[in-house]
This record gives sequence, structure tokens and C-alpha cells, in this order.
Amino acid sequence: MTYNNPLNRKRWTIFATLALMYILVYFYRVSLAVVARDISLELHLTPEQLGTLSGILFFVYAVAQLPLGPMIDRLGSRLVISAFGMLTTLGGLLFSAADTFAVAIVARMLIGLGTASVLMATFTLFSHWFSKQEFGRVSGLMVAIGNVGNLVATAPLALAVGVFGWRNSFLFAGILQAAVTILVFIKVEDRPEGYTTHEEPTQQTKRGMMDAWGEIFGKLDFWLLGVISFFWYGNYLALQALWGGPYLMEVMHLSRKATGSMLMFTSFGFIFGSLIADSLARRFFKSYRKTLLTGQILLLALMTAFLGWAEFIPTALLAVMFFVIGIAVSSGVMIYPIIRSMFSVSIVGTALTSLNFYVLMGAAVTQQVMGIIVGTYGDMAGGMSAEAFHAAFIFPVTGLALSVVLYSRSKEYC
Repeated sequence: MTYNNPLNRKRWTIFATLALMYILVYFYRVSLAVVARDISLELHLTPEQLGTLSGILFFVYAVAQLPLGPMIDRLGSRLVISAFGMLTTLGGLLFSAADTFAVAIVARMLIGLGTASVLMATFTLFSHWFSKQEFGRVSGLMVAIGNVGNLVATAPLALAVGVFGWRNSFLFAGILQAAVTILVFIKVEDRPEGYTTHEEPTQQTKRGMMDAWGEIFGKLDFWLLGVISFFWYGNYLALQALWGGPYLMEVMHLSRKATGSMLMFTSFGFIFGSLIADSLARRFFKSYRKTLLTGQILLLALMTAFLGWAEFIPTALLAVMFFVIGIAVSSGVMIYPIIRSMFSVSIVGTALTSLNFYVLMGAAVTQQVMGIIVGTYGDMAGGMSAEAFHAAFIFPVTGLALSVVLYSRSKEYC
């Protein structure tokens, strides 16, 4: 199809609208890394509380995935994303005004619940607007564009916080969230008019929730994919969403601005990798599974840097390392075309959200566990030791190593 084709023009307009929403999702996921010290000092947080504040968003997000799958399949992506977008708006505004740890937790819980539907509802909608062959490309492109929010949450956020303060910065994000939510409700359509799916009619029958879950969780390869998804995202968010910022400031002695810039290189790498991942999978590796495994092995090798050897790397070379980490992380987007190929379109929303449960639980558990480990060293936020960080990073690194071994025994899906 050419862009001038009305159907094609409409689906890319919908893509662009949903991309704006996903940019905000990514912003909220990773924005604490840059402002962790400011919030910790103002709200008097311990490392355990900081880990909880960051992780609670992902716990809520993850738990919400299971009921969201059937909800998306039945109510449609547009309605679900719009309704939950209002919760995100409320959470963002409340977070900007939080004056206690408890209020900040409630705000982060609302943000976690509100953002929980966006990516999986978007991918479910794509299964109706794009063919199975196109799905890997558009899903990778969506993740790449979403990482603009990741970029905004690094150096630009650090600059904004320095000028306007963290509260005003998050207040603006909340107002922007409200505007984009309204835009989604107006512009997005669940499926083309008079057209239901790119798959055969025999595959379109609605499935009961328990029947769908039975098929999904009854497949061993789904569990293996879930485990590697858990530690893929756990490693990435441990670095990008929370502990990477304090590590760079406390251990590497970088300024907040320099820390934001360093984390931005990971975002650049993720965006670049997401744009080429589908082409690499189809033309070079000729396999989504092999692409995922190769990227995770590279990520594993690089994450060992935070067990100690990163501190001996010159700053310029460290930036290169963060960029390559982003490329390695981008291989994780292969989980979505893999899951799309494993199950029929009639239960794709449930399958995607079921897998995403592992993804977000990985982020939540990893950040929480690392906070507990750092806390055992008696450190306070704003004065954490290198030894505490080294011990904390053992958890995600070891988990990723085990998950790579397990997933290497999975089957290939086209």
C-alpha cells in the first residue's frame, strides 16, 4: 500500500497517535533515575523506599496485565487506552504534588495502572490493521518511537529539573498526558471499517478467558519466553529507570546533567536497535528467536560491567558502552513478533498481556530486590557505596544468564 491509500493513511495516523501515548508511558517508566537524588532528599527516602517507589509502578502494571488482556479483546483498544489514560493523568498530577512517601506511592500506583494497557492494546490493534508479516516491523518501530520518552527522561529532564524543579516538570507531563488521552479517544479506531482481521475466518472465533489462558500457559515455550522476558527487562530497567542514575552519580561521581547524558546513550542505542531489529531478524539471523538470544548474550556480557569493571573505563568509552547496551536491549522487542506467531489473532491481546506480565514483573522485582540489597550495606540514598551496587547488580546479571540457557532450549516460531 502507498501512503495515499486512504486505509494506509488512516492506519499510520492511528500509529502516530498511539506513539504519542507510548512516549509518555516510557517517560514515566524511567524518569526516576535522573531525579532519584532530588526526590530522596526532599521526601527523606531510604534506598529500600526508593526501590519501592520505582518498583511499585511496575508491580501494578504487571498485575494489571492479566485482566487487561481479555478486556482489550472484548472492549477494544481505543476505549481501554482512553479510560486508563485518565488514571495516568490523575497519577501524574498527584505525583507532582506529593509531599510524603505515601502520596508518592499512590501516585505511582495510578500511573502504573493507567499506563498498563497502552503497548499491549496498541499491538492488539495492530494485529487488525497490519498483516502478520508487517507486525514485527511496526512493533519494533513503535518501541523505537516510544524510546523518545526514554530520551526525554534523561538529559532533557535533568535540564528541566535544574531550571523548573522536579515538581513543575512532572506537572507539565501530567497536563500533556491529558491532552494525548483526548487525542487517542478522538483519532483511534480498533479496526478498519468492514474489515476484521488479516487472518482466515476460521481463526476469528472469540475465545473464553479461561480457555485462552489454558492454551497460553499450557505451552512450555511461553514459559521459557516469559523467563527471559523477565530478566531482559529487569536488567534494562534496573539500569535505566532507577539504579543506573545513582550508580553514575555516587560511584562514578558524574553530575546530574552528565548522568542524564550517559543514560541518554542507552536510549539512542535502543532506538537505533529497534529500527533495525526486524530487518536483522528476517535477513541476517532469519529467526526472531536467534536475534533475541544473540542480543541477550551481548546484554549479559555488558551488564557484568556494573559488577566492578565499569569504574575503570574512560568516560568517552563508557558512553559507547551505554550505547551498545541500548542496542543489545533492543533485541528484546523480538518477544512480541514471537508471541504473535505462537497464538491466533483471536487471543493475541490475552497472549501479549500475559507475556507482558513477566516483562513488568521483571522490572518491579529487580528494582525492589536491588534496593533491599543496597539497604543491607547501611547506605542512605545520596551516599551509596560501590560495593553495595556491585552486590545488587549480581541479581539481574545472574538471572539473565540462567534465562538465556533455558530459552536456548525453546522451539522456533515463524
